[in-house]
Amino acid sequence: ERGITIKSQAVRLPFRSAAGMEYVLNMIDTPGHVDFTYEVSRSLAACEGAVLLVDAAQGIEAQTLANLYLALETDLAIIPVLNKIDLPAAQPEKYAAELAHLIGCSPDDVLLVSAKTGLGVPALLEEIVERIPAPVGDPAAPARAMIFDSVYDTYRGVVTYVRVVDGHISSRERISMMSTGAVHELLEVGVISPEPIPGSGLGVGEVGYLITGVKDVRQSRVGDTVTSERRGATTPLGGYEDPKPMVFSGLYPIDGSDYPELRDALDK
Repeated sequence: ERGITIKSQAVRLPFRSAAGMEYVLNMIDTPGHVDFTYEVSRSLAACEGAVLLVDAAQGIEAQTLANLYLALETDLAIIPVLNKIDLPAAQPEKYAAELAHLIGCSPDDVLLVSAKTGLGVPALLEEIVERIPAPVGDPAAPARAMIFDSVYDTYRGVVTYVRVVDGHISSRERISMMSTGAVHELLEVGVISPEPIPGSGLGVGEVGYLITGVKDVRQSRVGDTVTSERRGATTPLGGYEDPKPMVFSGLYPIDGSDYPELRDALDK
């Protein structure tokens, strides 16, 4: 299916409100398909609020409901938004009423936007800084960061996306994965804005990436807690589960000698 998100995408962006206040927004675009419910739950756990984005032409889908309930269980501030209102087939009044009924708000509270034309986007950003609280944490505590996604880069190895909950993670320090006890040296720390920008470290509430040079994505498990080896936390963040396979499929290369290459490609 064209245009679906199967990996969580994080971006950091500066924003100046209409009142002249400066903000830094950390936004995570999560998968919407049923196969990735656990990944969505970890992304939601890394956030203070959620924008519930619904297609104004197609309406609310089953998985939208499942993700909404996950967000409600996480006690997030939820902003209902109808996108693609520029399409001829859009029915904003109908779906605004349905969204309002689900969330328990007024249809007038549902924001109407068009990502294609930019219509309504400034109002959405204003709503985000007004309704979603700033992140909280203890900057003096031992470092604790939640992994909400990881990807494999051919040149740099595994790139791990984290949200720092407590403490500070610095470049070149040694970190520990609390579920496995594996220890790695940080080669690079930074933020995505929208391209990777290396920095000296990540503090409380910041969302960014870690690169250790590890080549096996199984070393960075979604939901795991990253801490410092030197002054490590004793209690991991809650909610971690071992990954559960959602889809089973038998794949065989035409040429049997290609099997090792196929296995290595799927592992990454």
